[in-house]
Amino acid sequence: MGASMLRPFIMALAVFGLTACTAHSPTGRGQMLMYSPDDMRQMGAQSFAQIKQQETVSTNRQINTYVRCIADALTQPQHLAAIDPQQVEAWEVVVFESEQVNAFALPGGHIGVYTGLLEVAQTPDQLAAVMGHEIGHVLADHGNEQVSRGQMTNAGLQIAQIALGASGTANSDMIMAGLGLGAQVGILLPFGREQESESDVIGLELMARAGFDPAAAVTLWQNMAKASGSAPPELLSTHPSSQSRIADLQSRQGAAGQLYNQAKASGQRPNCRVPG
Repeated sequence: MGASMLRPFIMALAVFGLTACTAHSPTGRGQMLMYSPDDMRQMGAQSFAQIKQQETVSTNRQINTYVRCIADALTQPQHLAAIDPQQVEAWEVVVFESEQVNAFALPGGHIGVYTGLLEVAQTPDQLAAVMGHEIGHVLADHGNEQVSRGQMTNAGLQIAQIALGASGTANSDMIMAGLGLGAQVGILLPFGREQESESDVIGLELMARAGFDPAAAVTLWQNMAKASGSAPPELLSTHPSSQSRIADLQSRQGAAGQLYNQAKASGQRPNCRVPG
C-alpha cells in the first residue's frame, strides 16, 4: 500500500528532473532551472501587478524622474548584454510611497523602489548600487532557481508526508512543520547567501559599466549598517551581514574601478539629480 502510494510522487520527481534545465549563471555557477523565460516573465508580471495593487504608487514627479534616470542608465542594452545577452527587454519602473527601506526587481523587466530607501541611499551612485544588485538577481535567473527549488521541495514534502503516515511515525506533524519551514513557492522568496553574493558581483559590474562609482556600494552598505539599529531595514533582513558584504565589495573594487574608468572615458556618466 505504502509503495503504491509513493510511486506517483517518485515518478513526478523523475519528470521534474527530466524537464529541468542545467544552466550556468553569469558568474559561472551551476543552476537547475525548471521554468522557461516566458514562464518567468509571466510570474514576474503577475507578481508586479499584485504589488502595485497592494502598495501606494508614488506620484511625486521629481522622485519618479530621479529613480527612472538611474534605472535607464543601468538597463541600457549594451550593459545588460555584457552580463547576459538575452536580457534586452524594456524595464518598467515604479516608485512606491512607503517608509520601507527596500527595492526589488522581477523577471520580465520590472523594478520597484520604495521611497524609504532614498533616506539611506543618499546619492545616485548609492541608489544605483541597490538597484544594480536587484537587477542582478534577474540577470542571474535567481527567481527561476528559487521557484524550481520550491517545486522540488514541495514534491519531496508530499513523499515525506506519505512515508511518515504509512510508517505511523510519532510526532509526524512536528516533523512536517520543520520540513515545511521556508518551503513555500513564490517569486519573492528570500534569496540565499550565495545568490545575494552573486548579485553583489553582478550589480557592482553593472553600475560601473553604467558610469556609477562602484565605491558607493561600500558606502551604501555602511549606511545600511548604521540605519539598522534594533530593527534592520527590510533590505537587510534576508541579506548577508553588513560587515561581510562590505569586505567582499571592498575586495572587488579594483576590477569594478577599471570598468568605471572605462565608462567615464567613453562619456558614460548619468546626470541623475537627487530630488530637492
